[in-house]
Amino acid sequence: MALLITDKCINCDMCLPECPNDAIYEGDKIYEIDVNRCTECVGFYDHQTCVSVCPIECIVPHPEHVETKEQLMEKFKGLNLFNS
Repeated sequence: MALLITDKCINCDMCLPECPNDAIYEGDKIYEIDVNRCTECVGFYDHQTCVSVCPIECIVPHPEHVETKEQLMEKFKGLNLFNS
């Protein structure tokens, strides 16, 4: 599933450089995650790098975008083909 940054975000900039898919961006008030680009780091790492660096734990699974690891891997492959 894609991840979601909650409104508890303090805009500390820790997550932005961690995303290998460039899915994190500055929203109007807080950082946001593009659900079409977020693979939860599947294809890159064995853990979610944005979650591991967030000092206030405001990055959670997105309840409206539930995906299996297989679906996330397919998304990863599609993004890599598109970026090549």
